[in-house]
Parts: sequence; C-alpha cells; structure tokens
Amino acid sequence: MSSKHFFKYFQKYHIFLSFAILVWFLYACNSTKKVPNGEYLLTKNNFEYVDRKDFDEEIPNFVSQKPNKKDLYLFPTRLWIYNMANAKYDSILNEYQTFPRQMRNQKLRDSLYVKYNHPELKGNSLFWNRVWHSLGKPPIILEQGKTETSANSIKKFLVYKGFWDAHVDFSHKLDSAAKKAQANYKITYKDPTYINGYYYNIPYENIRNIYEQKITESKVKSGAILDQEKLEDEVKRITELMQEKGYYSFNRDGGEIYFTADTLQSRKQVPLTMDILKDTLKTPYKQYTIGNVEIQYLEKLTDTANVDVKEYENAIIKRIDDQYKVKALWRPITLKKGEIYNQKNLDLTKRNFLALNNFSIASYKASPDKYSNPNDTIINVKYKLIPLPKYNFKTALDLHYSQILNLGFSPSAELTARNIFGGAENFTGSVSGTFGTVFDEKNPNALFNASEYSLQFGLNFPRLLLPFNTEKFVPNKYSPVSTVNLGASVQNNIGMDRINVNAGLNYFITVNEVISHRLSVFNTQFSFTRNKDKYYDLFKTEGDIKDGIFNLYDIYNPGAINLDTEAKSRLLLNDTGFANSLSPTGLDLLLNFRQSTIKKDRLTQDVLINSLAYNYIYNEIGKKGYQNPFFLDAKVELAGNLLSIFSKNNTDSGVLTNSKTIFGIPISQFVKFDIDARKYFTFKNKSQFIVRQFIGVGIPYGNSSNMPFIRSYFNGGSNDIRAWIAFGGLGPADTQIDQKVRAYMMDNVKLTTNIEYRYPFNEMFEGAVFADAGNIWSTKDSGIGDEFKFNKFISQMGLGSGFGLRMHVAYITVRIDLAYKLHDPNQPKGERWVFDKIKPFKPTFNFSIGYPF
Repeated sequence: MSSKHFFKYFQKYHIFLSFAILVWFLYACNSTKKVPNGEYLLTKNNFEYVDRKDFDEEIPNFVSQKPNKKDLYLFPTRLWIYNMANAKYDSILNEYQTFPRQMRNQKLRDSLYVKYNHPELKGNSLFWNRVWHSLGKPPIILEQGKTETSANSIKKFLVYKGFWDAHVDFSHKLDSAAKKAQANYKITYKDPTYINGYYYNIPYENIRNIYEQKITESKVKSGAILDQEKLEDEVKRITELMQEKGYYSFNRDGGEIYFTADTLQSRKQVPLTMDILKDTLKTPYKQYTIGNVEIQYLEKLTDTANVDVKEYENAIIKRIDDQYKVKALWRPITLKKGEIYNQKNLDLTKRNFLALNNFSIASYKASPDKYSNPNDTIINVKYKLIPLPKYNFKTALDLHYSQILNLGFSPSAELTARNIFGGAENFTGSVSGTFGTVFDEKNPNALFNASEYSLQFGLNFPRLLLPFNTEKFVPNKYSPVSTVNLGASVQNNIGMDRINVNAGLNYFITVNEVISHRLSVFNTQFSFTRNKDKYYDLFKTEGDIKDGIFNLYDIYNPGAINLDTEAKSRLLLNDTGFANSLSPTGLDLLLNFRQSTIKKDRLTQDVLINSLAYNYIYNEIGKKGYQNPFFLDAKVELAGNLLSIFSKNNTDSGVLTNSKTIFGIPISQFVKFDIDARKYFTFKNKSQFIVRQFIGVGIPYGNSSNMPFIRSYFNGGSNDIRAWIAFGGLGPADTQIDQKVRAYMMDNVKLTTNIEYRYPFNEMFEGAVFADAGNIWSTKDSGIGDEFKFNKFISQMGLGSGFGLRMHVAYITVRIDLAYKLHDPNQPKGERWVFDKIKPFKPTFNFSIGYPF
C-alpha cells in the first residue's frame, strides 16, 4: 500500500480507530478492574479532628495503608498502567519482579509458566505485560485489620506528643457495587498533659555546672506540653554538650539521663524531674584528654607503615614511602596532645583529610585503652590513609537553556594531577566548549551560531601560600587553602566576539561550619572585544538612530560628512550649537543616540581589571541544627589602584570615555560592594518560604567614568526578576528612552528583592509561587534620570510575579517558572501598573537547572 493510499485509508477509518483506542483506554482506566470479588479498592483515608487539629500533617503518616497515588492529585496513572497488563499473568509477573534483575531471563519466565500451570507460554517474553507491571502499581486492597492497627499507631503518637487521654475511632465506608472503600479516622485529643514545674537532680558538681551554664538552651520548659520528643532532644543536647567538654564516656550507653513525671496529684499538670545518674555515685565523671595522634600513610590497608616513623608537633606520622612530606600529613590535624577531648575536633580533622582530595580514610579509631587500664582517660587517635590515584580524568556533557543563548550544550574534559610537589598540592587543567543559538535578524533560522571555548588551569595548595609561617595566626582548624588560577576563553557569536584572559591568587579560610572567608589578590582579568565595527549590525535599531542623527548633523555641519563614525559621534555629541538647533523630536533622537553611544562604549570597551577582593560568607543552609537557615555573602572589591601607578596618559578609542592605559589597554578603576542575604523558613509539611535581598553598588573613580561591562549590573533572567528576560529592557530607573536602546543597558547600582513559597507535591515534584522586585540605577545622572535617589527608588522598581514547577531528577533540580509583569517603571506615568495587559497564556518563560536562590 502506497503512503498516499495509506493516508486516505487512515482518514476514512480514523473515527473508528479513535473510538477503539478510547474504549481500550477506558477499559484500562477502570481502577477496580483487578480487584477480586468481595474485596475493596482503598480510595481514600478520611480524618476527622474533633476538638483540635494538632499534627494534622504528621498523623496521616501513621496510617499503614494508603491509596494508590494520584499524579497531580487527579489520576492514579500508575494503577491504570498496571491494569493494562493481562490479569491472568499477574501472579507470574508479580513473582518474577521479586527476583534480582540479573536473574530475570527467559529461563526464569519458563519455569514460572510451569509453576502457575501455563506451560503453553514457554518461550513467550510477555514483553508489554512486563513493561506495564514494571511501570505500574497494583491496586491497594483494603485490609480492615490494618485500619485498627493504624488507629492504635495514631493514638500512641498522640500520647508520645503529650495527649495522654487521646482516643481514635475508626470505621469503613464500603461500596460493594463499585468495589471501593474509604477508611475513616475520628480523632479526639482531649486536654494535653502540661509540665507543672521542671526540676533537675545532678549530684556531680562538674556536670551540674556545665548544665547550668547552658540551661537557657534547654528543650524542656515549665508550662509546656509534656512532649516525649522534646525530652529526647534534651537528652541528645546534654550528651553532646558534656562530650564537647571532654566527658567522653558521658551517657555512652544512653541510660544515664532519665525523666520522672509525678502523676500522683494530677495527670494534666505534672511536675517533671530530670536525673543524671551513673550506676554508682562512687565513680565520678572524668574529663578525657587527647593522647597520641597517629597518622598512617599506606598503599593498602594491609600494609604496615613502619618504613618511616617521625614525630612532628606531638603527632606520630608513619609513612610507607616519602611521596608525601611529613608536614603535609600533619597540616589537616586539629588535635593536640594533652588538650581536652572534643568530638568536633576529631570530625574536623577527618574532614580536612578528605578535603585534600588526596586520600580516602581507610580506618579511623579514637578510644581509651580500657583493656590495659580500665580507668584510663586518655583518648588515642589513629587515622589510616590510602592515597587516591595520581591522575584523574573525567569528561562531562551539560545541556542548558538561557534566554540569551537559548538551548545549548557544553562538553568538557578535566584532568587532575595529585600531590604535585609532595605537599598534597593538586593541579587541574580543563578544556570546555559551549555551543548554542542566538537570535539573528539576518538569519532567524540559524542554529548553533554562538560558541565559547575555554581553557583553565588551577593549582591548589592546602595551606596559605605566603613567604612566612602562618600556622601561629591561622591554625590548622581553620582549614586554610590557596589557589592559583590561569585561564583564557574565546566567545564567538553573531556580532562582536570577545577574548577573556584571567589570573588570580585566592586564599580561603573556614572558621567553622557556617563562617568562611575568601581573599583574592592579584585578581586580574583582561577582556578584548573583536569586530567592534559590527556593533550596529547586531543592534539595528541603534544603527537607525545613528543614521537619523547623522543625517541631521550633516545638514547642520556639512564639513563632517566625510568623517568616520567615531570621529563624527565625538564631534556631534560635544556640539552644543547642534543640540540647541534641534526640534523636540530631534532632541529625543539625540538623547537616544547619546545613551546608545554610552552603551556601545561599555559593551565594546577593551578593559584590564586588576583587583583585590574580599568575601565574607555565612551559610547555615544544610547545616545541623538550623531549621530556618540564613545565608549571607558580602563582598568588597577594589580595582585599578596598583596598575594606575604604571599607566600612561593615552586615550581609549571610546567616544565618550578617555582612560589611562597599559600597553594600549585601558585599565579599570572602581570600588564595588555586593550583599546577597537570604532567609529560609521551613514548615512542618516541608514547604519553604524564602526571602532574598541583593544590594550592589559599584563606584567608578580615577581612571574610569563607568563600571566595566563584566562588573556592571543588569536586570532580568531566571535567577533575578523573572518577569523580564535577561537584558530585556527593565531599567535603568524609570527612563523613557527607546526600549531597544535600553536592552543590554547596564548600570552601577542594583537592588533586587525576591520572595518565594515552595510546596512539595511529592518526592519528585515541587510547586512554587513567587514575586520579584528591583531595578538598576547609576550613582550619578547620565542624562536620562537614572541616578539613584532614596525618595524615588521604590516607585522606580519593576515588579513581577508568577508560579513554577521544580522537578527533582537524579541529582539535579529542573526548574520552570512562568512570570508576569505587574509594575513596569519604564512605561509612561499612569500606565506603569500593567494588570490589564497581562496575557495568561503568554508569560515570560524561564527554564533553568537548580533553585534561583
């Protein structure tokens, strides 16, 4: 049958085919298709809270039977998929799925066919039936006994939380005709039991003193509900507190702290007493101290590291060879012989060794020698290290999407060479490429017309790279690290191309698990723009503005007709007589041309940046004990002062900018402050409310009249104000110049406020609603009213809002955000609130990997 006749045949019978597919789909979607007669499909668990609603988000977790999950809260899709399989094969395939994957083959299937009296199926793979079973989920059949068990579990939980007289009734709603059922739980809390006075009995003075010093941090409070979970948290707090103070053996068996509630007078108001007692009062708690600290460097765990044994700074270093210097094996150690035992120092030493990226820890032991001396209070510590491979080579391929580059991909390769100089130094070299598509007015259908190639080298030192000893004022517990970086990249796109060269020396110090510092010295970056003459090919609207103002100027000053673009622009913009001769329309054209020229100078400028930068980072995210974490990244950067000493009074080729240069390259001089602060509020249902504030100020001075392009601020994008695409025309301030001129305009001041509420649907999907506000300004007026002023900036902020979906796939989070403009400050006054212009089906689309903040 030819394709022509095939399509005619399909068109003739498409109604019949569509009807057949619909019938088949509805048959599969019969959720009770595989529910045996006399049984019921559990469709819902109902919870009725009689007198209060505490823990309503936790209580459903104590129900042992839960209905088949519904995707997007609508359809039990995986149940429907399971029902697509032939019911007579269910027993065979259910047992087949219990075997390990490597054992699932035709031989196993044939044996199961015989076992379940289907020998005629031998040799049949049942491929599609296996697919439906693998992807689907069988129906959840109501087991009434489990409902009673679940009710008892809920009651035990409420008693655990302090509701001693709680009662849970249960019942079932059965529909025999539909073969469906619902389980009902009626929960009566009654009055909880309160702590009527909290007391403690600690007969050991040393333990009591420590406890009283931190008593305000107690999890147990008089007047609070007697919650068993709080008591367990208090036991954990006290145990960790005592062990941090050197009491290694404190509550090691978990039975030395206990609580007694006196219920003789009342079950609702009970005195609570906390006791700390060992088996005998004659054995006091003793502080433990650190004894020998031994580091064994081995090739494999069975080796004996007795070839080279040295004692360095009270640590015993045993090496099987001399590939690693003794000091390199000593630096990660944060323990000192004779100091009070603190588990945190042992854990920090362990983390320091792993952070070297040179070793795996084959074994770790820290304990007193109780066999030879039962009363020993000295902790001997031993780490056994196995070196990682000398070289490590890895490749990667990343897919990404942005509103500028659209869909693109980035292949990369990286080589790591460990222990370059014997001090656990690591060398890394990487090469990468990025290929994507940028919209081209000349060729709108072009694909992969933009690319970037990058070559980067790095050398990592596990110490401060300075010409003097730093251990005294920066001890090992601060995990000091130095890095030396050198790299270059080449960008190619539809217009101007760019070459970047970077180099720097960076120091990192980690004070504790939440506070770290970074100092970048000799942080140098050179940016060179190629094909500058293609600027007006890339920004055609600005080319039209240039041609329009040039035509007016040629009439005003015929002697300028033969001047080149740069010379004519410089002459025109400094000619006050020409400006005075223009009509209002001409003045608007001149204003747009001036701003276009400023933008052109900034985007095409070759620049050399040499800066000193300092970062202070405070990060509670993901750290133990911080339910509502806070994040702060504060940075200050000072650039150009050193190079200005050696610069010459040459001028840059910019129309409106003159700069001192080194080797003909303009140097950039500025000071820049950035603050990124975030607060995360986490709720019981694992939802989060996040507030983020970004403040950035760049102040050019001396040799520079503007911040360099690569240090300037812009608006929009998937991590910023999401209702505007990146460089999409928001700002600066509330200027009214042409939107196409404003595109890609950057400035020196930035304020951005983001709020976002994230709520999980299930383990894979998460929803979000958000609002973003902000803009960019200048520290001084550039002629368009873009100066930051405290009495005006709020009315000049752009505002957008929207909603999104986050998908957790493997180790990444795929994010889709749909945003709408609410307040556009660049519209004329009276038209800036744009609710009436919202098009629900035309949002600003944002696709990205990872959370925005």
